[in-house]
Amino acid sequence: MKWLGNLLWLIFGGLLISIEYLIASILLMITIIGIPFGLQTLKLAVLALWPFGSEVKAGKSEGNLLSVIMNVFWILVGGFWIAITHLIFGALLAITIIGLPFAMQHFKLAALSLTPFGKEISNV
Repeated sequence: MKWLGNLLWLIFGGLLISIEYLIASILLMITIIGIPFGLQTLKLAVLALWPFGSEVKAGKSEGNLLSVIMNVFWILVGGFWIAITHLIFGALLAITIIGLPFAMQHFKLAALSLTPFGKEISNV
């Protein structure tokens, strides 16, 4: 069932979202300061490519000071707008019963895109 959900996700916009995250990651990694943020957008790109069957968990460094500072900076720079976009798409997809699983994936991506530092993605 995960494969069918991921295939439908790719066809109906998941591939486009993943490419957007990948382009943003490459642009962020051009500078040395942007490398940690580029790595986080790579994490988002991978999850946006195959969201069904993946789970976001708290990592070892979730509560440390550096993760908190990086998450606050991330929210101010662009994480807020990415999360709002995922919430809008999730709300639009949640209107129909068929779109409900895809809406749940957008909500999962919104939570991760708001505070990606200190999180780990695992396959269930």
